[in-house]
Amino acid sequence: MRYIIAYDITDDRRRRKIDKFLSGIGVRVQESVFEACLKTHQLTSVKNQMLAIMDPDLDNVRIYRQCANCEACAEIMGVGPLVSPPSPVLVV
Repeated sequence: MRYIIAYDITDDRRRRKIDKFLSGIGVRVQESVFEACLKTHQLTSVKNQMLAIMDPDLDNVRIYRQCANCEACAEIMGVGPLVSPPSPVLVV
């Protein structure tokens, strides 16, 4: 499932940590917005790790699930990466 993760982190140090973490699991599509293709258990892990970094009293993280219909209707205007789900891997 594709997720859009947006954040507004007040502290530079925490913002860098969140940014580095999200860069490892998704693709940056705007300054503070990432797209990531995640399974349910991966999303749970992402939430837990982000909660460990952020300060819930000061920071804001939003995660939006994109259903297949929404994904099909998404439009990209201008330059920017097109995020595709990872290809299945066949191990022989």
